[in-house]
Amino acid sequence: MNKVIFHVDVNSAFLSWSAAYRVRVLGEKLDLRDVPSAVAGSKESRQGVILAKSMSAKKCGVKTGEPIFQAQQKCPNLIIVPPDYGLYVEASRHLTALLREVSPVVEQYSIDEAWADMTGTEGLYGSPVAAAEMLRQRIYDELGFTVNIGISSNKLLAKMAGEFEKPNKVHTLFPWEIEEKLWPLPVRELFMVGSATERKLHLLGIDTIGQLARADPAVLRQKLHKPGVDLWHSANGRYSCTLLPQPPENKGYGNATTTPADVADAPSAYRILLSLCETVGMRMRRDKKSARCIAVSLRTSQFDTFSHQMTLPNATDSTEEMFRYACRVFDEAWDGVTPLRQLGVHAFRLEERGMRQYDLFAVVSAEQYEKKAALDNTVDDLRDKYGEGILRRARFVGEKVVLAGGLSKERRTGITKPV
Repeated sequence: MNKVIFHVDVNSAFLSWSAAYRVRVLGEKLDLRDVPSAVAGSKESRQGVILAKSMSAKKCGVKTGEPIFQAQQKCPNLIIVPPDYGLYVEASRHLTALLREVSPVVEQYSIDEAWADMTGTEGLYGSPVAAAEMLRQRIYDELGFTVNIGISSNKLLAKMAGEFEKPNKVHTLFPWEIEEKLWPLPVRELFMVGSATERKLHLLGIDTIGQLARADPAVLRQKLHKPGVDLWHSANGRYSCTLLPQPPENKGYGNATTTPADVADAPSAYRILLSLCETVGMRMRRDKKSARCIAVSLRTSQFDTFSHQMTLPNATDSTEEMFRYACRVFDEAWDGVTPLRQLGVHAFRLEERGMRQYDLFAVVSAEQYEKKAALDNTVDDLRDKYGEGILRRARFVGEKVVLAGGLSKERRTGITKPV
């Protein structure tokens, strides 16, 4: 039986989800998708870049990732709305749940993309194109946003098909269509080709996917090593990875935050590190994981990025213990002078949470550690139920932010919005 794989990609996901919520739930008359608009971070928090834009904004030259002021220079009447990450998480969950109703195997690739194995469903939904049209319309009718659906016999070609003309389209890219539809495209359009690889391929005289497909794999191996051969197979439509219905286990946990103003003293940095350790620790405890290595990443006001790490004597998921080590790593990494605009905490070399080997000379005794672990779990439960503000450490009295970084608004407030 020939494989049939769908790749489902939400069009301008953050903007579409914000627009759908405003129209369908809040009852607003203006649909952000119909006017020049964009979802962007806050200027005040220095996260003021475009995260998603409407088709009208795209026609004005607005690009994802560019600063707000540049976008507004191109499009003076651009409507800017803030991101709502809690809403986006819920919208993604609704989309994945709907896909699982029509497909036996669904693999989520990102918050707004997923593959669905539709092999053998012709008796239920008709041809692959008919099934995709049905699914596309159902997503719009039930969830209020549009998607592109790519159809092929493997994940790679299905994703490439989904990148063809947008929005709200269904495209096929079966192996017999590769030469006509895929090969004329610029090589940068091939999945997993970044700017650095594109430059190397251009130096070899390879400008299109077709030229890459017809290139000598021995030369590609010599110049680009194994990734070059992998790209050669991809350009020829060969991709062997099957769908993974369950996401792989985390290999690490991390969180970072861009500060509203430059950090120029250690106490301010420690306060931010503590808030990051809170969020990282919560996620680790939720998944019953402990970490043997802690790293701190720093970005200066000149956008230079560096990191430093240390191996711990014992694996831990304790917020307080991770914070103590994070401060030590920070002190070793930072020169005490260079202003910082972003700090991050990362935990890896994970182990299942279990019995802990205690050191007679440890800073924290076995009894103290167990008490602190029980306290961490109680605080996690209360925050999950009532929101982050229900309990805060004395260090955060008077602060607006208790948990810094990428924690979704939904997790912060406990409020779930319908889509």
